[in-house]
Amino acid sequence: MHRLIKVDSREKIFSEYLDTPIGKLLEYHNLRLEFDKFDKAQLLIGMCMDNRKQLRIPENFAYIIRTGGANLRYSEFKVSYAIAIGKVKYIALIGHNNCGMVNLFSKKDAFINGLIENAGWSKEWAEEHFMHFAPLFEIGNEIDFLLSEAKRLRLRYPKVMVAPLLYKIEDNNIYLIKED
Repeated sequence: MHRLIKVDSREKIFSEYLDTPIGKLLEYHNLRLEFDKFDKAQLLIGMCMDNRKQLRIPENFAYIIRTGGANLRYSEFKVSYAIAIGKVKYIALIGHNNCGMVNLFSKKDAFINGLIENAGWSKEWAEEHFMHFAPLFEIGNEIDFLLSEAKRLRLRYPKVMVAPLLYKIEDNNIYLIKED
């Protein structure tokens, strides 16, 4: 967590993000900036599906893709759509601490039993489902994953600014991540 920068003033926002939709996102959410009006999306936000996170942003400000661990690998067509058709030039990749996609294999039994009890699946079907998909969605460490996913997206979309950010559940703020 030593790589996290708390954004509690405009001066803490990295210079490359100031006066961009990424900077505005941080100002709206963390600094309670009064909302501007938007006719079209200014950026794409890729964030975790976790129900503990709620962003404070204006209407029409962003496309939002929510997926486990903020992993956009399997949502790339939607990312491409936001860039090609929506003309966004910024991506805010927002993970969070205490993510359920970290150490996914430690949740194997609970996952399988949950599908048996809550979905009516057979044990064999639930096990096969977990073993097929868990390796695709395991993210490891939240910060390391966000940095690697940001790098991957930057290579894929070189004209798009990608910002890896971390939402801390404890204080409901978005933090900048120092990249090496």
